[in-house]
Amino acid sequence: MPDIDLISRHFLALYFLFIAVHYASTAIGLSKRTAQSHIQYGEKGSATWWIRQVFNLFRGAILVVCVARVFFPIDPWLGIFASLYSPWVLSIGMVTMLVSLGLVSYNHAYMRQDWRSGIDSDRNRALLTKGPFSRSRNPMFLAIMLGQIGLFLTLPSLFTLICLAMGVAMIRLQAVKEEQALSELYGEEYLQYKADVPRWL
Repeated sequence: MPDIDLISRHFLALYFLFIAVHYASTAIGLSKRTAQSHIQYGEKGSATWWIRQVFNLFRGAILVVCVARVFFPIDPWLGIFASLYSPWVLSIGMVTMLVSLGLVSYNHAYMRQDWRSGIDSDRNRALLTKGPFSRSRNPMFLAIMLGQIGLFLTLPSLFTLICLAMGVAMIRLQAVKEEQALSELYGEEYLQYKADVPRWL
């Protein structure tokens, strides 16, 4: 019988290390190819700037905690939910995170150089309405939230529950801000798209 606890610890550490490398290398590669940054924080002190700071804080904390768990017995500090810490729940969590990673990668590939993290005011880019964007106005955010649910199931604890709640809250706020910006950029075209396609599913 495999040690699911040991597997899940190493899975989480490697998963978030991979995400960090993938995200950084994607942003750097696109920046080199297009000669512009694809990560937009917004004006310092603005709502989108603060959303990004909070998201980055929690993302960094998750990475540190998941790597630290491999080497140090820190679980008592995380508020583990013992009733959920079972092989089945942990396994479902890992599968959910892999599905999330697949969806994120698919959305990245579909968007190609049009991918942005944050709000971009470039009026020369066409509005994406096909593929995953024909079923949801925010397919990338959906994939990320699915991954956050998977994290909670793979490490059911007070720590990951707080991360899940804050992550979903920040994504919802960011989605509203991005849709406001898109309405200003694309006008009637975006309003029609908004009427035809749901924000989530």
